[in-house]
Amino acid sequence: MTTDNFLADCRARLAFDLLSNTWNAVVLWALRDGPMRPVELRERIGGISSKVLTETLRRLQFNGLVDRHAPTDASRVEYRLTELGQTLLAPIDAFGAWAFEYGDEVMAAQEAACTPASQPSAAPPQTGQLCEGGGR
Repeated sequence: MTTDNFLADCRARLAFDLLSNTWNAVVLWALRDGPMRPVELRERIGGISSKVLTETLRRLQFNGLVDRHAPTDASRVEYRLTELGQTLLAPIDAFGAWAFEYGDEVMAAQEAACTPASQPSAAPPQTGQLCEGGGR
């Protein structure tokens, strides 16, 4: 692997872009046990609107990660992982394991960064700073 592997047009960036949207990985993970209807996905996931779920499913379908199956009765539309989509389950699982193991440390670092004692009084807030409103 060369140092150019993370340029804008490289495959590694493509993979990170696929998982950078929070809902992509969540929907892929929710479909790991087999096909589901959109209403079942929303119940399983929780906290996702119908609009965002539809956009996410379309994006995953566009990228070849999810198949949409619509029999003659369109009210029974189901989505399932493609073979390509199934290959992302191991990286998603590994990332989840990392988050489980180190999530407390990340949250502690965020909390420490947001305490007044840790912020220089003369320095302006950095773009993207997450401390407003109690952190992330």
